[in-house]
Amino acid sequence: MKLATLCYVMDGERTLMLYRNKKENDYHEGKWNGLGGKFELGESPEECAVREVNEECGLTVANPIMKGFITFPLFDGVEDWYVFLFAFKEFSGQLIDSNEGKLEWIPNDKIVELNLWDGDRIFVPWLFEDKFFSAKFVYENGKYISHEVFFH
Repeated sequence: MKLATLCYVMDGERTLMLYRNKKENDYHEGKWNGLGGKFELGESPEECAVREVNEECGLTVANPIMKGFITFPLFDGVEDWYVFLFAFKEFSGQLIDSNEGKLEWIPNDKIVELNLWDGDRIFVPWLFEDKFFSAKFVYENGKYISHEVFFH
């Protein structure tokens, strides 16, 4: 089982996205993603989110807003992934040259037009709504199969 965060830094009508094109053997290669990654020992979801955003883009973020939780059964074909989704509207600092890929501010209404995972096209609009979601997205061999969601 993997615990991870997926974070979206929002600046008004734009959101910071990462085009994954730099890491060798990257399961997400060629896809646009939010920022984030796996928990380190003893971290809370918020601590992981703040650390991962800083490591991947150089920004210091504050006041995480938990938007949702997604279960990805056997997402990588090996383990279940449990992912906490956060939005950040407060940040400072300058973007760095990420070792994960190319960082770019994308207009919010254009995000779903990017080369995203198919499930991301479904849940990204939920990030801009004033509610919390808990969902399960099923993939097989990297292909979206189905999802279910509860809104709170």
